[in-house]
Amino acid sequence: MHWTPHPGGHAPGGHNPPASPPAPSPPPQAPAAPQPPVQQPAPAAGQGWHGPAPQQAPPTQHGMDVTGHVPLPPGAPVPLPSPPTDAAPDAAHAAVAVLLIGPAGAGKTSVARHWADTRRVPTAHISLDDVREWVRSGFADPQSGWNDHSEAQYRLARRTCGFAARNFLANGISCILDDAVFPDRPVVGLGGWKRHVGPGLLPIVLLPGLEIVLERNARRSGNRRLSDEEVARIHGRMAGWYGSGLPIIDNSQHDVATTVRVLDDVVARSIASPPNW
Repeated sequence: MHWTPHPGGHAPGGHNPPASPPAPSPPPQAPAAPQPPVQQPAPAAGQGWHGPAPQQAPPTQHGMDVTGHVPLPPGAPVPLPSPPTDAAPDAAHAAVAVLLIGPAGAGKTSVARHWADTRRVPTAHISLDDVREWVRSGFADPQSGWNDHSEAQYRLARRTCGFAARNFLANGISCILDDAVFPDRPVVGLGGWKRHVGPGLLPIVLLPGLEIVLERNARRSGNRRLSDEEVARIHGRMAGWYGSGLPIIDNSQHDVATTVRVLDDVVARSIASPPNW
């Protein structure tokens, strides 16, 4: 028996090896079906990020709340200001929290905004009416009647303002808040503001004459405009601040800029001798 080489093959050295039975060849395998290439999902329009997914910040960091990657300050109540002992207090530079009180049409928002705009240190303006109106669907408008829903939303807005004020001050930013606080209504009185902001809050009353308030209210629109009867009723109740010990500014004859200068003087006196409230 002779070994027949595989076609095209040669034995090493040109010799045919001894005859032996060839190893059985495995049965032919059917070629595997080609696999389609794996398609990577294309990034959405406007997205070019191909790295690892960003990690979320931990919910707390060293015992502090965080938002994103920014630690939030603890938000402790604002302490009473420490009056300087060797110089007159400088209201233009002091870090303070002021609560500007007054009836509708007193000019609280305009004065507060201008005071915040013109100070030499960072200052924020927080309007309670603006914060209340963050609620859109389901907003409980007090003009439709003061009830449990409007009172709950008022309390929530005041607490939100207090939290914001404490955080601003903790980061070196003064603030001025404005609200129609009544001397004879604890629900919308000073107690809640003192609880949510702290004893260092400086309340100041802005109280022009009734005719001025009616004139300014007439220039308003939307739900900020009240009836003349409502304006007169609110103004009459605000008269209870006389004799309360709180500083009162009658801005009947002052424009906004002049009222702001008077407010600076009153804030300076309040820093030197904080009112009892």
